[in-house]
Amino acid sequence: MNCRPGCAACCIAPSISSPIPGMEGGKPAGVPCMQLDAQGRCRLFGQLSRPAVCQSLQPAPALCGDSRAEALQRIAWLERATLPPAKAPA
Repeated sequence: MNCRPGCAACCIAPSISSPIPGMEGGKPAGVPCMQLDAQGRCRLFGQLSRPAVCQSLQPAPALCGDSRAEALQRIAWLERATLPPAKAPA
């Protein structure tokens, strides 16, 4: 499967804790990466400065579904499902 033109779900839905050029603290879930261009393409694609987590996200039917909306929902669900458990107040 190839990325859908303009989708950018993997650059919006997940949080990224590693530094991104221009976003040295990473980015929270649901916030578009500042490295997205107007067409929804990554300006860092293929560059060494692209975070490893971004490189690890590969388009697949199970992740991307049948539409951009479905991809955003699925990645957001994965984001929530993989959050570390909240610590109880001391």
